[in-house]
Amino acid sequence: MSDDSLSPEEFAEAAGAAILDAQSRPEETRDVLAEAGLFSVSVAEDHGGMGLGIEFSVPVAQTAGEKQLRFPVVEQIVLARAFAGTEAGEALLGGALTGTIAFAGSLEAGFAARAAFATTADVMLVADGDGAALIDLGSVTVEADATLDPEAPSGFARLEGAKVLARLDAAAYAGLKRDVTILFAAFVNGAAEGALNRSADYLAQRVQFGRPLSAKQAVRHHLARMKLGTEVAIARLRRALLDNEFAESRAVETALTGALSNAVFVVEKAIHLHGGMGFTEELPLHYSLRDVRKIETALQAGAQTRAIGRAFIDAA
Repeated sequence: MSDDSLSPEEFAEAAGAAILDAQSRPEETRDVLAEAGLFSVSVAEDHGGMGLGIEFSVPVAQTAGEKQLRFPVVEQIVLARAFAGTEAGEALLGGALTGTIAFAGSLEAGFAARAAFATTADVMLVADGDGAALIDLGSVTVEADATLDPEAPSGFARLEGAKVLARLDAAAYAGLKRDVTILFAAFVNGAAEGALNRSADYLAQRVQFGRPLSAKQAVRHHLARMKLGTEVAIARLRRALLDNEFAESRAVETALTGALSNAVFVVEKAIHLHGGMGFTEELPLHYSLRDVRKIETALQAGAQTRAIGRAFIDAA
């Protein structure tokens, strides 16, 4: 499929409809998303996908973040793309398997950790030397880590006796990690955008002293700052996806660290603007905060930020 006549934004509406449908049928989430083709956008046509670049999966991830999808959609997309042409890749693409990625540990270390939805996934990608291995989670012991999210915990796996289904070499693993960074940045931007929209709607409807809260100047200033930060984060990711003036790929790590920093601010401010409601379990904003914090922890965003700062200083 040629992408000359397409733009990534065209996929947002279709992704939104599919995600809402999946959320209305939680027991069939994976099947609904697979049938809608959300996992196939950036998989080569020869292997059953649409043959489009990873930038065309960005609106899928962003919409998932905005609508608080409780499924490892980013992991599923990048694993289906990386393992295209293999039996495991075909199963991931068609929704026969759910995949996740461990961002700590390795086969050599004998453990894997910081893997979202590991207690419900079927396969997990773990580091293996300079590359990575896709293991069958049915062959290992997985323990839930509910520290950040008791409803959708991350997982810790002991890898003794792990069954390896497929492997990635160093170059393919590096490409997958770049795709993960891009799509997690998009997901986080979506989470911020969703929190902002929910706040704007609530403040326009909530009336105090005869006026909606959104009419108050201080409240409008908060909303404007939230909007500005979110638009900058989205624009930063779009720029990172474009080649530089030397026709070289740009680094994408700054897009992720900037997105995470903004999303934490926006979601926490949204909770604040909802007043007493913002601290209740009934308000859906806490799902977005959990998602952002889990991604921040899994990818060690603090260490990435420090590394980016050191590189900037060294280059000065």
